[in-house]
Amino acid sequence: MYSAVRKLFFTDCQCAREPSKTYEELFAKLDTNKDGKVDVSELRAGLAAMGIQTGNAAAQKIVSSGDRDHDDRLDFKEFTKYLKDHEKKLRLTFKSLDKNKDGQIDYMEIKQSFTDLGLDISKEDAEKILQSIDVDGTMSVDWNEWREHFLFNPATSLQEIIRYWKHSTVLDIGDSLTIPDEFTEEEKTTGVWWKQLMAGAIAGAVSRTGTAPLDRLKVFMQVHGSKSNKISLVGGFKQMLKEGGVTSLWRGNGTNVLKIAPETAIKFMAYEQYKKLLASEPGKVQTHERFMAGSMAGATAQTAIYPMEVMKTRLTLRKTGQYSGMFDCAKKILKREGVKAFYKGYIPNILGIIPYAGIDLAVYETLKNLWLSKYAKDTANPGVLVLLGCGTISSTCGQLASYPLALIRTRMQAQASLEGSEQLPMGRMVKKILEKDGFFGLYRGILPNFMKVIPAVSISYVVYENMRSGLGIQK
Repeated sequence: MYSAVRKLFFTDCQCAREPSKTYEELFAKLDTNKDGKVDVSELRAGLAAMGIQTGNAAAQKIVSSGDRDHDDRLDFKEFTKYLKDHEKKLRLTFKSLDKNKDGQIDYMEIKQSFTDLGLDISKEDAEKILQSIDVDGTMSVDWNEWREHFLFNPATSLQEIIRYWKHSTVLDIGDSLTIPDEFTEEEKTTGVWWKQLMAGAIAGAVSRTGTAPLDRLKVFMQVHGSKSNKISLVGGFKQMLKEGGVTSLWRGNGTNVLKIAPETAIKFMAYEQYKKLLASEPGKVQTHERFMAGSMAGATAQTAIYPMEVMKTRLTLRKTGQYSGMFDCAKKILKREGVKAFYKGYIPNILGIIPYAGIDLAVYETLKNLWLSKYAKDTANPGVLVLLGCGTISSTCGQLASYPLALIRTRMQAQASLEGSEQLPMGRMVKKILEKDGFFGLYRGILPNFMKVIPAVSISYVVYENMRSGLGIQK
């Protein structure tokens, strides 16, 4: 498959040919119009002619990584520097994966690398991934095979591919029920983890701001919608615009964005502690232990920031002039309803973490394993669209399971601010909704909630990738 590259880099290099000569020959093959520069289309076409299929995004990533003068093309000097830097990274990651230091990577070492990053895969899946890199059919990968496979792959190593598969909370859909991110020891010691968290928090803030009108409509329908008061998508937007104008569509968004940073930080720190407490073996965390630690970390973070959740709901539903801002809202709630008002709806909110996180993870793992079992023979790298698809479907399934609890939480948070509203506990509220609106009454507002999933995921992914580049953590 990679015969041309193999000939230039692996056979000839072993015969002590000058590396610069081999780079020169490869560059000449890729530079089809002979202008001394290789652009994205030339790179794609040239690699395809050698039997290496790269997508537009992968070719662009290679060019962008080596492009020093920002002309979106690589000259020979840039091309050579990119390959040399890339090989250094490949050498380091090969060594880190070669656990027993025998110069070969086998399926057990691949399986262990997945486990280190929080993913449990079967022996069969590990073997399929190995086969996608193994050229000579020995069921082990040496340095030459490794370098050959990843030389023109913008994912610098199997470790980066594994990180792709890690179920990440980068895809912010506006809910705070996800399992926290997992970081390797290397990421923790180098300080990359806090940059990743910062990039995720900023991506979440932009994403939530972009989808805030749909989020406000969802809350509006959850609280005011019923069989007797049917609120349509268009009708709901018209009511909100009539009452407060265009800017009213973003009510409550400031608090929704503000709570991302403290919640992320608390969740991450609590998760690390719970993992240590629950791990049956030091340094090794099983899937069920990871899920329990994640759920407990989510509950801890939610307990700490829950008053902001209540204020977000109140500010989202407020009428023009009701509150001048977040502090005014907090002051008025405290004065009229006391401290306990800041924890209304807390129980259904905490209960919602388990079905959301459990189903989200289970669906993600199932989709991931399906993809690996079908396509890992050709490549272990799933690509952005597959990952976004898996993340979106799993998050949506998690939302479906936990939505009734989210609706009960929102109504309990809002009821004291509604005139003539009866203060009902969770059980009685569920009973009342079922009697008045039937089972589907528990799913009021789910349409705008689903409508915001794809734009929210897309915005958060794009912003996250740009933030990673800006913070210098892009591979």
